[in-house]
Amino acid sequence: MAEALLETAGLSRLFGGLAAVQDVSLAVEAGVVHAVVGPNGAGKTTLINLLSGDLRPSAGSVRYKGRDITSWPAHKVAHLGIGRSYQKTNIFRDYTAFENCWLAAQARLPGAFDMLRPARRRVEARDRAAKALDLCGLADRASRRAAELSYGEQRQIEIAMLLATEPELLLLDEPLAGMGPEESAGVLALLKRLARGHTLLMIEHDMDAVFAIAQRITVMVNGRVLATGAPAEIRANAQVQEAYLGEGAA
Repeated sequence: MAEALLETAGLSRLFGGLAAVQDVSLAVEAGVVHAVVGPNGAGKTTLINLLSGDLRPSAGSVRYKGRDITSWPAHKVAHLGIGRSYQKTNIFRDYTAFENCWLAAQARLPGAFDMLRPARRRVEARDRAAKALDLCGLADRASRRAAELSYGEQRQIEIAMLLATEPELLLLDEPLAGMGPEESAGVLALLKRLARGHTLLMIEHDMDAVFAIAQRITVMVNGRVLATGAPAEIRANAQVQEAYLGEGAA
């Protein structure tokens, strides 16, 4: 078993009397694509929000590289090397693809608000932005406004923005959502390329895509972990088949 990059223990989040996430203990191994799946309302996005610092847990802990980051705010989590995407595309539509990535890179650089070193920061941010766009196959779209690009390309810009911050761990919330087969295939190919140099924790409803890319899968139902294992183990798990796969969930 590879070294755990991110770990949770007894992680829970209550919204009034509703337990959206209940006692979740999870280990995301370094260098692995780990998918979190489950029916709507299973608590998957709430879990990602807890890991990224967008929500504070009601109980339990989160550790990154052995460091307790429980209840850290999102900007502080991001500076550790954890990048996060959202279900809905979160980009600056009136800015170019390059400008979107440049802003992301600039925000992550040390001393981002130190006005005494603007030239060095601009060059470094520019280089990171250009590299991220190239990795995502968008180098020829760099000067195009994000609003002019296809939905699939906009999702790729969002991933490029994450890469411009040079994260080690990517938290991806339904990266294939809302796409047709051709766009989905393109983004899935991108995720496979990124997996060579990053750890990915992704929520995804497209089970064909999950089984095509993930090395570990966690199934959540009603805020709890039902099962975690290799794809073959999850396919063969009778409880998973009954609670999720057997329902034909997508």
